[in-house]
Amino acid sequence: MSSFEPGDAFPDFTMETPDGGTVTKADLAGSKAVIFFYPKDNTPGCTTEAKDFSAMKSEFEKAGTRLLGVSKDSPKKHQNFIAKHDLSVDLATDAEEGGLSDTLGVWGEKMNYGRTYMGMIRSTFLIGEDGKILRKWPKVRVKGHVDEVLEAARSA
Repeated sequence: MSSFEPGDAFPDFTMETPDGGTVTKADLAGSKAVIFFYPKDNTPGCTTEAKDFSAMKSEFEKAGTRLLGVSKDSPKKHQNFIAKHDLSVDLATDAEEGGLSDTLGVWGEKMNYGRTYMGMIRSTFLIGEDGKILRKWPKVRVKGHVDEVLEAARSA
């Protein structure tokens, strides 16, 4: 898991957005941000997580916090995911290799039904207005997660 801890500067990044643009660390400067990493668009846990964050987006905005969901799915897959589930949360595509998830250590070895493979380890980071990590949630369980993150954003 990530060697990045609360108090550390969140690494710089540039990722592609579903609309063909990019999002960078600098784009998030001046406000708090929640960056949540999830394995794959349109899978049950990932859909629930993205819908939960979308449902609470206005509450995060009231807390001065932006939301960004990240997976290695293509921008086109993100477009379909957003349309299919009416998501309001911003999404970005991480690089296949050497991306932000690799830097943070949230891309790693996973096991499912006895099979070992490389994949995204569901993780969330709360970033302060100064670009430093305020809190991190490694190996997230989806149920109740959004409420916990919102409470942390409100008290940060």
